[in-house]
Amino acid sequence: MSKAISKSRKLKTELSEDQKQELREAFELFDADKTGFIDLHELKVLMRALGFDIKKPEVVKIVHDVDPSNSGSVNYEQFLEIMAYKYSERDPEEEIRKAFTLFDDDHTGKISIRNMKRVARELGENLSEDELQAMIDEFDRDQDGEISSEEFMYIMKQSTMY
Repeated sequence: MSKAISKSRKLKTELSEDQKQELREAFELFDADKTGFIDLHELKVLMRALGFDIKKPEVVKIVHDVDPSNSGSVNYEQFLEIMAYKYSERDPEEEIRKAFTLFDDDHTGKISIRNMKRVARELGENLSEDELQAMIDEFDRDQDGEISSEEFMYIMKQSTMY
């Protein structure tokens, strides 16, 4: 095991049960042939699908860190070890800023009712305009009818995921 991954165990000793469940489902989806292993390419695609911007050389290195025999694939336990390390590296505020930009597709620096409608539609949520406006109103601290990046940061820091 590498020093980097070993160090991450001290930073974040365990993934939450929700994270483990999400990762189990993702791993099984990418283990299409049901061997209990995913190869380097599948791992790279899976990590990108989970929101990690990772390049092939980094995948090769972290797989080598958890599998010094260089089999070219990882099992679920090794995958969890890799992901615990990758999650421990994340900057929560940077992740929140990225999430804000997903809402603010018109780059106004605010989340409007139009942005909320689009996101709800993309997620398949059937919410009325009144319901969406109520969400905005609940956290609109400056009462301008929209959510600023600062208000969004405040909302996200109040949640359990921060």
